[in-house]
Amino acid sequence: MKPEDIKPWKIKRSEYLVKRPWLTARRDVVELPDGREIPEYYVLEYPDWVNVIAIDKAGRFIMEKQYRHGMQRMSYELPCGVMEKGETPLEAAKRELLEETGYTGGEWQLLMEAAPNPGSMSNMQHCFLATGVEPTGTQHLDATEDLAVFTATRDEVVEMMHDGRIFQALMLAPLYKYLYEMR
Repeated sequence: MKPEDIKPWKIKRSEYLVKRPWLTARRDVVELPDGREIPEYYVLEYPDWVNVIAIDKAGRFIMEKQYRHGMQRMSYELPCGVMEKGETPLEAAKRELLEETGYTGGEWQLLMEAAPNPGSMSNMQHCFLATGVEPTGTQHLDATEDLAVFTATRDEVVEMMHDGRIFQALMLAPLYKYLYEMR
């Protein structure tokens, strides 16, 4: 089959199974281009997410460590979060950086956009690079957030990536892109 022969599926029916602020699950009945039907295809609907590779004026990466219950393990991460209704990706990224770390300012650019899991999730992740940030405030964490902020050198970030302390795909992808483009 050629790439141009691939066609989208048709949604025949949808039913919401769960509709909560942090979890919306939908069951679709879909028809494939060849006429076959899949009676149960599950989709998780999430708002878009943002993350930030934030680097301070000394060239150190602003990092976080927190517990992630889904994996039941500690995770080393970039500042990240959910876009709120009405926010642009850049507004959300700046808000998340301030709320989680107390850092602001600097020069901002969109580094990349990625689909977390397009086979079963409806959202995008917008990844930003912010250079020259500085601590100007204090953390304003959500009730479910319990995280520590620290800075790391480029070599320390690479070490955390290679030894598995940074293990989330949505953290690794922009870090690898940044490291590749800035070599």
